[in-house]
Amino acid sequence: MKEDFRSVEFAPGKVLSIETGRIAKQADGAVVVRMGDTMVLCTAVSAKEPKPGQDFFPLTVDHRESFSAAGKFPGGFIKREGRPSEKEILSSRLIDRSLRPLFPKGYVNDTQIISSVLSSDGENDGDVLGGVGASTALHLSDVPFDGPMAEVRVGRVDGEFIINPTISELEKSDIDMIVGGTADSVLMMEGEMEEISEKEMLGAIKAAHDAIITLCEFQKELREEFGKPKREFVAPTNPEEIENKVNELATEKIREVVNIGLGKEEYNEKIKEIKDGVVAELEEEYEEEIGTVKKILSTIEKDELRNMILEKKKRIDGRSPEDIRDIWTQVGYLARTHGSSLFTRGETQALVSVTLGTKRDEQSVDTLFDEEAKQFMLHYNFPPYSVGEAGFLRGPGRREIGHGHLAERALRKLMPSFDEFGYVIRVISDITESNGSSSMASVCGGSMALMDAGVPLKKPVAGIAMGMIVGENNTVVLSDIRGEEDFMGDMDFKTAGSADGITACQMDMKVQGISFEVLEEALEQAHAGRMHILGKMAETITEPRGQLSEFAPQFLKMEIDGDSIGSVIGPGGKVIQTLQKETDTEIWIEEDESGKGQITISADSLDKAENAKNRIKAIVGHLEEGEIYKGVVKTIKDFGAFVEIAPNRDGLLHISEIDNKRVENVSDYFKVGDEIEVKLLKIEPGNKLRLSRKVLLDQED
Repeated sequence: MKEDFRSVEFAPGKVLSIETGRIAKQADGAVVVRMGDTMVLCTAVSAKEPKPGQDFFPLTVDHRESFSAAGKFPGGFIKREGRPSEKEILSSRLIDRSLRPLFPKGYVNDTQIISSVLSSDGENDGDVLGGVGASTALHLSDVPFDGPMAEVRVGRVDGEFIINPTISELEKSDIDMIVGGTADSVLMMEGEMEEISEKEMLGAIKAAHDAIITLCEFQKELREEFGKPKREFVAPTNPEEIENKVNELATEKIREVVNIGLGKEEYNEKIKEIKDGVVAELEEEYEEEIGTVKKILSTIEKDELRNMILEKKKRIDGRSPEDIRDIWTQVGYLARTHGSSLFTRGETQALVSVTLGTKRDEQSVDTLFDEEAKQFMLHYNFPPYSVGEAGFLRGPGRREIGHGHLAERALRKLMPSFDEFGYVIRVISDITESNGSSSMASVCGGSMALMDAGVPLKKPVAGIAMGMIVGENNTVVLSDIRGEEDFMGDMDFKTAGSADGITACQMDMKVQGISFEVLEEALEQAHAGRMHILGKMAETITEPRGQLSEFAPQFLKMEIDGDSIGSVIGPGGKVIQTLQKETDTEIWIEEDESGKGQITISADSLDKAENAKNRIKAIVGHLEEGEIYKGVVKTIKDFGAFVEIAPNRDGLLHISEIDNKRVENVSDYFKVGDEIEVKLLKIEPGNKLRLSRKVLLDQED
């Protein structure tokens, strides 16, 4: 492969260049994609032979973003990149999902794609460049690949679609969606948007596809000049004799079970009984080919399920294509969480909890583009018992991260800002049962749990997963797909949003594309399904509760002069640390644009927060006559006690102000270090403070 590069303008003002032949020449295919000063190296390597007995396609995609690309050091103690970040995992998934449908059926050779961001200009994200580069590397290589494909990001600013918007442009955009596809159709999409209509979403997809066509044509031109001859690949076929025998033994029995209309457990039991019987009957004659027998049985099941839907418009559980399974919901299920919900749709169930925290609970984010802390996060867990299996509990995998990110995006657009609500919010969705679309159950359950917690969510949010079966003469779109329909279908298309528009979407195709006519049908059918689900959710809760849980942290906010910030913090943070310890609160101070100090105080009770607020007032000279303060006895004298009601602000509690009755000895009432409540009677000349305890006793009486 000779060294050279070419450029293309694939959208107005957007130029992309691809270089090949200079770097990573021992890979099967390698290119460097550049846009602006962002450069991404993409390599493709595929084993020449499959592993013995391999019956699945082991494709691995890794997108990595080195901090050195932006001239930065990694955060943390070890100054070296470690395991992939959430951003890198999500970018890897985007590339994988666009490439996977384009490998020939039956190709099971180990294949790895590595996308490495070598240079980042801070404006052009390398994730979509990695998608284009991965396709180009495969297309120029000798690896069997039915590409090319391309990925672009589409945004919209002031009503105009922008392809591959910069980071600055995205801040003003109401759409952030990545679309992957071939020159003929769309293969993958994922993104978030601000309650746009189905018509607007379709327009965004079409705008993205126009750019994809140009990038695919560009890759074809590169292949003509730089491409290697493709390896010969012939998909393996099953022995005709075995296929005929398995069909004879199983087809009618499987067809009968498929057409009954059963739930997941009963359906699986009956299908397993048929398959086990066929294996038992043939294992002696075809001992070495039992794997092939099982494979043929799975194909028969898949074909019968698809044929039933295409011919009869009837699904496994007896539903029509538009029907949604039964839904029941509950809120406030968990006693001590700040909010919770149970969302059950058919045999999929999400148990969702909400935790409200202080600013110190926010998640630090350290990527090439983003150093701002996250104040809203949704974590998705998929334990093995949810599908009736036993397995190891490990950290979240790529699937769990991806599903959680999708649900988080769906809710994020309608969440209050931190300035509006003041709490860091964590949502946890534990999938307790699963048979299709647990990520969308997480959206619905998350929306309800947030409202149960009193979070001022602007509108309820729901999500639905759509499927599709493509036949020779017709296509059927399915609402609310089950697990089997996802597995044997040709599309998994999820949309989430409010009654007024879409806030997030995700689509994956298992066949090479979808027409815009079918996509429009799927969007409209999804809208109807979303409205139905929102109606079911409204039977349980329709708006945020008027008050927060008694177990949630309590907040107070106050403002001080910028000159007083240092006094509250103290040398080396001594004053604020002492204040937090003595009042059992958390306090943080930020200086705003006007130079004022914005103080937030959090505690597990309002009394503690009020005490801290009063003491801060005292520190900055805002002591008010008539206010009640909690102080510490510092010195005891014959004539009274000196009580510190704020750091370095002592007042005299005269012996006559200790009790309603005559006090002979102050030490009979207090010792040094006691905490007592006093009222500030007067601020005398010289800033001397006169205190009383007696008046508080009168108030109690």
